[in-house]
Amino acid sequence: MSPVGNPAGKALWFIESHFHGELSLDDIAACGCVSRFHLSRAFEAATGYAVMRYVRARRLTEAARRLAQGAPDILAVAVDAGYGSHEAFTRAFREQFGLTPETLRAQGHLDNIALVEPIKMDESLLAQLEPPPRFVDGNALLVAGLSERYNCESSSGIPAQWQRFNPLFGKVPGQIGQVAYGVCYNPDDAGNFDYLCGVEVTDFSGLPAELSRVRIAAQRYAVFTHREHISTIRRTCNTIWNKWLPESGHAPADAPNFERYSEQFNPVTGMGGVEIWLPLKR
Repeated sequence: MSPVGNPAGKALWFIESHFHGELSLDDIAACGCVSRFHLSRAFEAATGYAVMRYVRARRLTEAARRLAQGAPDILAVAVDAGYGSHEAFTRAFREQFGLTPETLRAQGHLDNIALVEPIKMDESLLAQLEPPPRFVDGNALLVAGLSERYNCESSSGIPAQWQRFNPLFGKVPGQIGQVAYGVCYNPDDAGNFDYLCGVEVTDFSGLPAELSRVRIAAQRYAVFTHREHISTIRRTCNTIWNKWLPESGHAPADAPNFERYSEQFNPVTGMGGVEIWLPLKR
């Protein structure tokens, strides 16, 4: 592996070594020698967590341990976990665990809460991507369909979104061809992103209000072919972001990336292959 190594693995080590202190997405990305955008995608592909959500969950887990052991000063625990007030800490704690810090300290045990323990990196990346990617200068695309906003934890809802879109396939005004697109766009540092299942269209003017639209500019891409069942696509994505990209000398562009489902793909069986189009900086 190149000196850059696995960005998600480096990030996990850095987080576990530093989460008791000040820690930003920029700090963690610098440790992995990659951009914030690259790190966010690589970390999510490898762990299923957004970077800073994982940092927060680890801090709150350690705070929960101290409280269960009877820590006398909740504000001191809150400050150590990176919160400036009792109220902010209580709000985050309740969102993570479903009960207040006071309740946990009073019960004196952790049996009824889901702690977030350190993630051990799954090193089972593909030895190599077959076939190797091809490089394409892609034209501008107009894609229309159904869009939802997700984070790492909720993205398991994407297959159900495709179920809702499938009856519309072939009926979208101005649809071009019989190819479907799954477009990821508008990501933020908290790990949220928009995902649109749709088709290419000639223009947006004749679309009904319930359909979302995304305009993809002309872009240079690395195009990967995933030939296995669609359920295993995450391993391919993990390999792209955490092995191929660091070793390739290329850098990802902060632009929409998408899956391209040709007429060979069977949405009933999940077989037939899919292409992953990764935008690159020129």
